[in-house]
Amino acid sequence: MIGMTVPRAKITITIDAALLARVRLAVEAGHARSVSAYIEHAVAGQLTAEDDFEAMLAESLAATGGPPTDAELEAAGRLLAGEPVADEAA
Repeated sequence: MIGMTVPRAKITITIDAALLARVRLAVEAGHARSVSAYIEHAVAGQLTAEDDFEAMLAESLAATGGPPTDAELEAAGRLLAGEPVADEAA
């Protein structure tokens, strides 16, 4: 794809003013060619992190016998709520 441009879509976002100020400083320091490029890079990084997490979760679940059962989810909910959890093995 040398010499070809990727299609772009124009959007409007609302962002915390302090974050925007930091992004602008990063652009001024040469870390990105524009605010849009900086935001695009951040979004791409977030999406990659989410994809990586989903892959890691799928691998972990496969290695441990699959997703938790309804009973395991209920027990976890009780445990997180500070409620006593009966020992299933007893």
